[in-house]
Amino acid sequence: MFERVSAEELSALEALALEVRNELAAAGLPVLAPGMSPVLAGGAQVEVDGGADAAGGVFVGWHASPRVRDCASRAFRLKQLDAPILRHSSAVGAAMMQAMAAVLASAGFGVEDARDDYRPQELRVLTGPPSGQQPAWAIRDDELTLPGWQDASSGRAD
Repeated sequence: MFERVSAEELSALEALALEVRNELAAAGLPVLAPGMSPVLAGGAQVEVDGGADAAGGVFVGWHASPRVRDCASRAFRLKQLDAPILRHSSAVGAAMMQAMAAVLASAGFGVEDARDDYRPQELRVLTGPPSGQQPAWAIRDDELTLPGWQDASSGRAD
């Protein structure tokens, strides 16, 4: 019987997935919205597997554009195994996985290869950044002070 993680654990996985999506978007990568069908667009797809087993957790995959996927699928279906699109599609996926792993590691996430036959060329996100660490792209306090704003405590304008 399939067992799910507790509601508290699922909430923590969803929060981690949101942090991952934000970090990848901050790097300028397109990120598929949760639940969005990948047939509509390409980009990073972050999923939560709520299973209480070794296959559960937060996973990141890359979906090339629908056109590249369609061309690769057609070549494979027609058994054109030497078609350049198959090599190219695989190379794009591998490059994007390396890039996303580097981005997430730089931001303090713990990531590894998913090592799962059902998730080829995907990453497993093991941990988020240290607790209390703000993202490098977070809004700083000095960005919130508007020029000419009167400081009530000092009576002076900045």
